[in-house]
Amino acid sequence: MKKVLVMPCLDIKEGRVVKGVQFVNLRDAGDPVECTRTYCENGADELAFLDITATLEKRKTTLDVVRRVAGVTTVPFTVGGGIATLADAEAVLAAGADRVSISSAGYRHPELLEEAAKRFGSEKVVVAIDADKNPSLPSGYEVYIDGGKTATGTDAVEWAKQAEARGAGIILPTSKACDGAKSGYDLPLIKGIKDAVQVPVIASGGAGKMEHFLEAVKIGGADILLAASVFHFGEIIIADLKKYLRDNGVATA
Repeated sequence: MKKVLVMPCLDIKEGRVVKGVQFVNLRDAGDPVECTRTYCENGADELAFLDITATLEKRKTTLDVVRRVAGVTTVPFTVGGGIATLADAEAVLAAGADRVSISSAGYRHPELLEEAAKRFGSEKVVVAIDADKNPSLPSGYEVYIDGGKTATGTDAVEWAKQAEARGAGIILPTSKACDGAKSGYDLPLIKGIKDAVQVPVIASGGAGKMEHFLEAVKIGGADILLAASVFHFGEIIIADLKKYLRDNGVATA
């Protein structure tokens, strides 16, 4: 049985951890270094760090914060936000990240994914896909870029397949509608992508209770379980979640 990993997500704005609902209405959730220490102590298997306004503000990821987090983390961590070139990816990895997450730039310039996979290895390349429902597309989901602001007209599952073919080692789909709503992950989106690719898929957007994590594995087929606000605000403790998953037949690391 595969071991499912738990991945808290630090959404970073102006050097602080923040969390919103459907990508807006952000509220402060603490210092990223302190959050990282706590999550590592509580049993996190991975960590995500997303500089959520970097792309919209047309700037690079805040490398000083990446370095500070790298200095205290005891688990692998993935960094995204504002990574638009191979040099950006190289700088983030040099600052201590284990993987880079590429979204808008990878969509606009798919050759970036090929170059990054060739330079660093596919295992270090995560492709993040923000998606929302669009019944006119084959999968029913459309890719959004620029922090979820710009519709592309592209089918999300088809883009996941292309991203894998270009070199993505992990796919990270996030449902715009479910993000921060705590009503559960978008299971059809996760399952649609999981069924279409061979690489690991991260469930993201919508976890509000432990049952949602279990559904993401048993129904969606997710390999990694990402969440933010339920961890940031102490609603779910990672160690308790992992025990719950094990008690319900899901192996954890």
